[in-house]
Amino acid sequence: MKKNSFLEGAFIATISVILCKVLGLIYVIPFRAVIGEQGGALYGYAYTIYSVFLSLATVGIPTAISKIVSEYNALDYQTVKQRAYKIGSRLLIILGLISFILLFIFAPQIAVMIKGNADDGNSIESITFVIRTISTALIIVPSLSNKRGYLQGHNFMAVPQFSAVIEQFVRVVIVVAGSFLAYKVFGLSLDIAVSIAVFGATLGALVSYWFVTIKIKKNKDKFNLDAEEKKEEKKFTDKLIIKKMVYYALPLVLIDLVKSLYEVVDLFTVVRTLQDIGFSGEDAENVFGTISTWASKLNMIVISISIGLCASLIPNIMPSFVKNNFKDVEDKVNKTLQLLSVLIIPMTFGLSFLGEPVWVAFYGYDDIGINLFRIYCFISITTSFQLILVEISQIMNNTKLSFGSLFVGIILKLILNIPLIYLCDKIGIAPYYGSIISTMIAHLATITIVLIVFKKKYHFNYNKSLIMMAKALLSSLVMIGCLYLLNMILPMSGASRIMSIIISGIYAIVGGGIYFLAAYLLKVFDGINIIGMVKRRFKKGV
Repeated sequence: MKKNSFLEGAFIATISVILCKVLGLIYVIPFRAVIGEQGGALYGYAYTIYSVFLSLATVGIPTAISKIVSEYNALDYQTVKQRAYKIGSRLLIILGLISFILLFIFAPQIAVMIKGNADDGNSIESITFVIRTISTALIIVPSLSNKRGYLQGHNFMAVPQFSAVIEQFVRVVIVVAGSFLAYKVFGLSLDIAVSIAVFGATLGALVSYWFVTIKIKKNKDKFNLDAEEKKEEKKFTDKLIIKKMVYYALPLVLIDLVKSLYEVVDLFTVVRTLQDIGFSGEDAENVFGTISTWASKLNMIVISISIGLCASLIPNIMPSFVKNNFKDVEDKVNKTLQLLSVLIIPMTFGLSFLGEPVWVAFYGYDDIGINLFRIYCFISITTSFQLILVEISQIMNNTKLSFGSLFVGIILKLILNIPLIYLCDKIGIAPYYGSIISTMIAHLATITIVLIVFKKKYHFNYNKSLIMMAKALLSSLVMIGCLYLLNMILPMSGASRIMSIIISGIYAIVGGGIYFLAAYLLKVFDGINIIGMVKRRFKKGV
């Protein structure tokens, strides 16, 4: 284990998250072939409600620990840092058990709220069974998250990120092998097959927990465990540490819950509203399964970039903020926005353009899924910028801004979701686009609020970031224009699954080359030096 700089940490975290998402994408091809659309909806129900209870189980403590460790390291308060970690560990064990018990007991009531009175599709009993199965992960994941937060607070990025890859690998093996053996080999019911799949989250967390624990024990000397208590540290009683933890953590749980509410709004409105319009229960569930599971899986490859950057932000921005070095904070914020623009904008445009071959390659031909995915792709851009800006706001202790901006967004989502579904149906376009449009509007509201407040409160200047964003957008449009020309020679439509994979690969290589050429000519990469950073990282060894 060794400490990492901001860009190195971001690189390691981003690569790790991308690997996790690639694993998550690879498994959906056989998994969807095994469980089908109905199983996908059942899987989506379980994970959506699980994410809400996971927010309750962790209550922001892992991130709070990361902030406290980073802050006290900057101030050289070593003994207080260790006490805070131990207190957080005990709290998370208790909260994980409570959340598990609550989700397990109230699973039937939650299933009724999700399904309503529809007779076709998944039964209330099946939804209950799957939710209860995934609830077991709540016993392990909170404590695992706390250990990762502790390591990240010390700027040790490789171990926590590698543990996430291990967790995902184990989960994917269980999802694919378990569901296939249960459903196709032993002929068990669909709800049992999906339950085995979601139980992969528990087993993956167990293996990852074991790995992180061993790494921490083997590297005790790197955490200053033998440091003597300073005079200034004696004033930090356990009560004061808990108070600080709550001060950092409570806003985080509210923020995480608000983030989860985007999916929850869809969970409780999309299926019912589509049924009111005239969709059958099965078709409505298929649309929800596409939004919550299949399309979102593909989107996560793009969003993983922002997740990786978030993991590196806390241990790098927090010390600058504590020392009131706002110029350095502004520089890192702008670098983050620039990295997002350079990477996410072209990836999103390219993924949307390749909507049909990518969808066919992973799931087979599905007209509704392809059309939905082409529009759903653009949620990646708004989601990524929202994640980053809210994370930065919270690191800088702007809790009211973080929560308030997200609250405005979720209120807009709640108000607009059903009306926009009806409006889209009324004007003759696919009604489920309304849910996607409402999400993007809500994200944009949050992004705008945070940027305006940063500018007024800290006098941040976004000129360079806006110029780079414009250049990245222009380069992306040049790329799409060239790909349209390529489509005249090598059509994308009507290809088999194998050909779709080949076509996607060819278009990705050609499109990527065109984008980087256009971006180079427009000097998009000036100031970031991505290539140089990657070379240095590999010379040192990740």
